[in-house]
Amino acid sequence: MPDFDYNVALAVVFGITVLYFVAKLLFTPARFALRVVTTGAIGVVVLFVFNVIGGLFSTVVGINAVTALIVGFMGIPGLAMLVLLQRMLG
Repeated sequence: MPDFDYNVALAVVFGITVLYFVAKLLFTPARFALRVVTTGAIGVVVLFVFNVIGGLFSTVVGINAVTALIVGFMGIPGLAMLVLLQRMLG
């Protein structure tokens, strides 16, 4: 019967702990990137619907990464801010 080696057991526990922290470090930025992409896509959809409806009243907001992220993160107040800025500046 083989003897139990405490050094091997300690190495396995240490390896599992290191693997856990490395996976956690890699997962957090991926989750943030996924959130940014998701909110940007929601912003694009909202801007597209607004441009279709707003085209009837000659009010159109350009769709780009910045405006999509503003609308995606802020929602309707962000869209209203963009429309007001467009009216004030142009």
